[in-house]
Amino acid sequence: MAEFVLVAGAWLGAWAWDEVVPELRAAGHGAHPLTLSGLADKQGVPAGQQTHVQDIVDEVERRDLRDVVLVGHSYSGIPVGQAADRIGDRLAHVVFVDSNVPTHGEAFASGAPDGWAASEIDAHGGFWPPQTAADYAGQGLSDEQIARIVEGSTPHPGASLTEPAVLARPLGELPATYIKCLLDGEKPADDVARLLTGERWRLVEMDTGHWPMFSQSRELARILLDAAVRR
Repeated sequence: MAEFVLVAGAWLGAWAWDEVVPELRAAGHGAHPLTLSGLADKQGVPAGQQTHVQDIVDEVERRDLRDVVLVGHSYSGIPVGQAADRIGDRLAHVVFVDSNVPTHGEAFASGAPDGWAASEIDAHGGFWPPQTAADYAGQGLSDEQIARIVEGSTPHPGASLTEPAVLARPLGELPATYIKCLLDGEKPADDVARLLTGERWRLVEMDTGHWPMFSQSRELARILLDAAVRR
């Protein structure tokens, strides 16, 4: 039995996995959706990127989980990638769902235009504001799914975007699956493509958009279950 720790991307909380969790549990595995500090029901809690890394480590250790499959979507691939190394032999596999991946010494905002993060965050009181319904067009989502995401989203703590990642060892040494959602771009980013040339990483493609936990929850669960047996 694997223990899945599921971490959704910017603006989202544990609720984003509501349709995936039952599929994993029905297959006999543990499933633990996690809300990061400063988001959803944890709004108002100060949070940088390393806070989010510690959130994940604490969840694993508090529950004394073993055979852990860490799942990071979008922004959360960055803290998940760091937490994977810090939980040691508790880790079985990492799944990056159409996500960013951490690079030692670099922040989420490192690849953005100069000054973007500072101006965006400063203009919104230290937070990255949620997207509007129009931003979810063309991502394989129904109107109802878009409304659910927009209504449930909360401002994302800005410090988590600008704080650099800290890696103790090369990310390519982790046993990992990368899920590329094709409606959000046909190819992985260059840093992910390099990691996929290694022996421990594999690529899985989904014909959907950037939020597959909503648009194709059952197919995503199937891929996660397959990753669990590959550990």
